[in-house]
Amino acid sequence: MKTMDYLHLNASAVNGVVNSLKSLLADYQIFYANLRGLHWNIRGRAFFVLHAKFEELYDNAAAKVDELAERILMLGGEPENRFSEYLKTARLQEVSGVSCPDEAVKLVLESLGHLIGEERKLLAEASEAGDEATVALMSDYLREQEKLVWTLVASSDCDCAK
Repeated sequence: MKTMDYLHLNASAVNGVVNSLKSLLADYQIFYANLRGLHWNIRGRAFFVLHAKFEELYDNAAAKVDELAERILMLGGEPENRFSEYLKTARLQEVSGVSCPDEAVKLVLESLGHLIGEERKLLAEASEAGDEATVALMSDYLREQEKLVWTLVASSDCDCAK
């Protein structure tokens, strides 16, 4: 017995969705690791605000990693768990040594911009495959992240976040 036997989805139609979910999972793992680094290394007058914000964001990213992996499993795929493989697949790049608040916020905004773009593509792909659960998941992510982008831009002092 397979989960797909009961979901009333065309397995071949969702293969592309599974591959896109795997790619998004890799990006989220890199995003998570980058957020941990920002949390640990942030300095300056914005330390207290950003230190807490980055913790909130990496906790959120960790929850999304789990949701994405579980969705891959539900659709008959197998999620990757090795960072060596994430680094081959992810389009986001690892960063380290970022301690400047303006640079850190810019990095988060650029990463969110990438994730939002990938989630929009995945939403369209899942919709075409009739996979409404993945559509709903991506829609939820987009709604949350659009507000996050707005709040980060609104709270930023620098030109880099405009």
